[in-house]
Amino acid sequence: MQNVAAVSASIFVASIPSPSSSTIEIGPISIHFYGLTLLVAIAAAVAITGVRWTRRGGDWDLVFRVAVWGVAFGIVGARAYHVLTSWDELPDEWWGPFAIWKGGLGVWGGIGLGALVGAIVARRSGVSVAALADCAAPALLVAQGIGRFGNWWNQELFGGPTDLPWGLEIDVENRPFDHPEAETFHPTFLYEALWSFSMAGVLLVVERVFRGRIRPGNLFALYVALYSLGRIWVELLRIDPSHEIAGVRLNVYVAAFALLTGVVVFVVRQRRWRRDQGAPPRLEAMAIPKPR
Repeated sequence: MQNVAAVSASIFVASIPSPSSSTIEIGPISIHFYGLTLLVAIAAAVAITGVRWTRRGGDWDLVFRVAVWGVAFGIVGARAYHVLTSWDELPDEWWGPFAIWKGGLGVWGGIGLGALVGAIVARRSGVSVAALADCAAPALLVAQGIGRFGNWWNQELFGGPTDLPWGLEIDVENRPFDHPEAETFHPTFLYEALWSFSMAGVLLVVERVFRGRIRPGNLFALYVALYSLGRIWVELLRIDPSHEIAGVRLNVYVAAFALLTGVVVFVVRQRRWRRDQGAPPRLEAMAIPKPR
């Protein structure tokens, strides 16, 4: 019994290890796991969106075209956001702004520009942008959750020191200068991943329960609001370098703005849609007349 208790105690206090390396060498080629993680995330988003879209009568060709253009511009937007907001963290080389294999993709710029370009492609194809956006909403959350594991590979974007059982082990060379003695930190990559996966499930439940009562496109607005809500919490835990306004991280303001925008868009569009649909008929009018 004592051995069992000892094993249980050791498991309980176990921390989350970090990878010893973020790359694998195959001959002269270096494969970065950060990049592989992003590829898996993109594949998941395309697959989920495609299945949901084709079940509604759409075709895979459009999903692939939107994915090609949306992903390409999404990466550009994500990197541009990071370069503009964290320029002092870039490698001091001419290729610094392009070194995405070292991390540094801002989700706000990626989703913003990627969604805009994807909407343009969908609109030019003559389909409902709102309907396609709703199909993509839970898929994007799943992709964002998977993508966060890239931060685990790079030992980056973690939270403050913690002695919780799920603390993340960080190598000495990757620890912040003001916490050199701390060994485990909040695994914010895991917090955000679990939040994203959970909110993807919430969107699917909302879609099923309120089928026909939510305006097309509003599921995407709800996605923006839910993701931003969790991101605010995660940002408040992170201790990586960040530009601040009045002592608050810039990304907290961006997340708060996105949250407010998502809620306002959802409420306003929903009210207008219900008004345009017309009020439900009165019960008296629906009653079957009695025979005389």
